[in-house]
Amino acid sequence: MQPFLAHPFDSDRLHEECGVFGAIGVADAANFVALGLHALQHRGQEAGGIVAHDAEQGFNSAHRFGYVRDNFTKQSLMETLPGSLAIGHVRYSTAGTKAATAIRDVQPFFGEFAMGGCAIAHNGNITNAMALRRELIERGSIFQSSSDSECIIHLMARSIQRNIPERMKDALRRVEGAFSVIAMTRTKLIGVRDPLGVRPLVLGRIGEDGFVLASETCALDIIGAEFLREIEPGEMVVISKGEIESSRPFGPSKGRFCIFEHVYFSRPDSIIGGRSVYETRRQIGVELAREAPVEADLVCPVPDSGTPAAIGYAHESGIPYGMGIIRNQYMGRTFIEPTEQIRNMGVRLKLNVNRALVAGKRVVLVDDSVVRGTTSRKIKDMILDAGAAEVHFRIASPPTAWPCFYGVDTPDRDKLLAAQMTEEEMREWIGVDSLAFVSLDGLYRAVGEAKGRDKSCPQYCDACFSGEYPVAPFDQLERGFRMKPEYEAQAITGHAAE
Repeated sequence: MQPFLAHPFDSDRLHEECGVFGAIGVADAANFVALGLHALQHRGQEAGGIVAHDAEQGFNSAHRFGYVRDNFTKQSLMETLPGSLAIGHVRYSTAGTKAATAIRDVQPFFGEFAMGGCAIAHNGNITNAMALRRELIERGSIFQSSSDSECIIHLMARSIQRNIPERMKDALRRVEGAFSVIAMTRTKLIGVRDPLGVRPLVLGRIGEDGFVLASETCALDIIGAEFLREIEPGEMVVISKGEIESSRPFGPSKGRFCIFEHVYFSRPDSIIGGRSVYETRRQIGVELAREAPVEADLVCPVPDSGTPAAIGYAHESGIPYGMGIIRNQYMGRTFIEPTEQIRNMGVRLKLNVNRALVAGKRVVLVDDSVVRGTTSRKIKDMILDAGAAEVHFRIASPPTAWPCFYGVDTPDRDKLLAAQMTEEEMREWIGVDSLAFVSLDGLYRAVGEAKGRDKSCPQYCDACFSGEYPVAPFDQLERGFRMKPEYEAQAITGHAAE
């Protein structure tokens, strides 16, 4: 899915497409959810939704385009979402403009079953959604959205189990791909991760009897919740009346968490697997300095995602660190670009070079990734225009040569620069004096794997770098996508639909 993006700087980034948050056992739970979604806004900035339940008023919902702060801080709206149980979702939209994106695609989704209502919010991507959707439509299901996540509701409706958690287990056993799902009934908050745990989900406590589920720990911090633990890969938790029931509906599994969460998606103040995201990114910079040293006068981050790695690179290399590029924090995604002249300003609307700092210097620019490479070229031009003597790019991830099918907005493979060029060809095309990426082993060392990547059984999902997809992307294979032959036969198919 290609998100609506108002600015060319954003169009050359990878985007996590969803963030989820749920709360139970607290008064006005929707207010806590709104705060949690605000902390998760980096995971999805186009639209958001909240569903709440109140004993007297039942289920109520609100779905809106735009930022959480522009919608779910209005008292008039939040008063329509009473109750001590609520879940929410933020997302990036599909191709086109906001006007072309149906509000019915905005989660959470809601279904009314014989045993009561259920709302669900999903972070990730279902890789066999096309096959499931065809089957469900042939059997009479009527879909209300274009989202793959709606398949879960329809699969639950067809289950013969007697309660909603068991129906959810039935449904998710049919689903392939990546999913961190939170759901709510009239009395329960439910959280589930797929057997490989590709996408994150954490559990926290607030007050005496309140609990929260969230995509990241930073969303717990904003409401003063205590972090308890991560939901394990393949685990389901059902929370009600201040108690937590845990089960393993998919059997034993070995996690393959998305390694790009460490590199870019998660906020630097979050904790993943007991590790500070900030410290991991700083360590990536250390690995980069060891693997790709260069004689230079200044290390500069490409704001903001390159900052921790640049700090690590500067410390390890001994080259001074400086803010050679300043980001305009008030350049919003909805900026109006009325003329071709303004559009051609491109990255300069969002970034500006600190000329006094970079003039005459040999500059090392540290960024998190190279996708299409167009932004890298523009930033290089800006640095040279400001008088830099040399420009060296250091990238805090391996070359992104393969698309992600597990809930990340990635261009088609023929749009990925690293899929079309060698590293030297990329350097020439971007037009820099040198270009280097952290190695895959270096990245693994930075996230705490001292021996690097275990090639026989990788510890993380790194398909965007390696082309090794831990779950075969069935829908994409049907559309003609080809995996590496050596990996296609090995792909873990899990519980594929027959």
